[in-house]
Amino acid sequence: MTDSDSGLALLRTAPLVLPPAFTGLVTAAPFDAAVQACRLAEAGEAEAGTLLLEEREDLIAFAVVLAPTEPLSTARRAFFVGMQALADAVGSFGPPEIPVTFHWPDTLSFNGARLGGGALRWPEACDEAEVPDWLVFSAMLIVSKRAAGDPGLTPDSTALEEEGFPADLREALVESFARHLTKAFEIWSEDGFARSASRYLARLALPEGARAAIEENGDARVIRGEEITEILPLRPALEAPTWRNPATGSVRL
Repeated sequence: MTDSDSGLALLRTAPLVLPPAFTGLVTAAPFDAAVQACRLAEAGEAEAGTLLLEEREDLIAFAVVLAPTEPLSTARRAFFVGMQALADAVGSFGPPEIPVTFHWPDTLSFNGARLGGGALRWPEACDEAEVPDWLVFSAMLIVSKRAAGDPGLTPDSTALEEEGFPADLREALVESFARHLTKAFEIWSEDGFARSASRYLARLALPEGARAAIEENGDARVIRGEEITEILPLRPALEAPTWRNPATGSVRL
């Protein structure tokens, strides 16, 4: 479908095997899946579970529309559920002895290097106390760094092809993400957010001897002993993803 007024890219049905609640679409480069998902949701043309996948070789990039039922101040915690589903999907295909970890709040690392990250968007005019009409969780993973030259020049990042992942993983990994996302939201619904938070925090990189807890608004408290040593705000971090290169819109290498 096309929409010249809103600038939507040509979309087509994605060849994905997804859980029943999902609808898969492919958007051709250079159109950003997250931007397209937000535009569709804002226009009322995308229901919850609409999943857009970018058609590109160097990255796995996708976005999914969510239907929150809480005010924005607490609904934003859906970001942690999306990150957990992303990590579970990556972990299911990578070498099992290598951990998938998070750096607060949005960077996903594999084997100690940045592989990608997640992001969350919401309607710009939505007040913290209002239930947003939609949320969009998006993610991006580096498939290949061949265009970046010698890997020694970019030691802080890694790629799926460098870490022993299967080739041609794009569709399979996104399908896995959708299944894990469904399960992760079921855990939140059945066991409460505390259980969801614990699953995210189990992967969060923290200073030695520290632990963390997530507040109702999504901010995190870093604790040593009985003392809170740091507050990690969520909203400002989501507004400026730490893993994204603003010049390229891709994962920082």
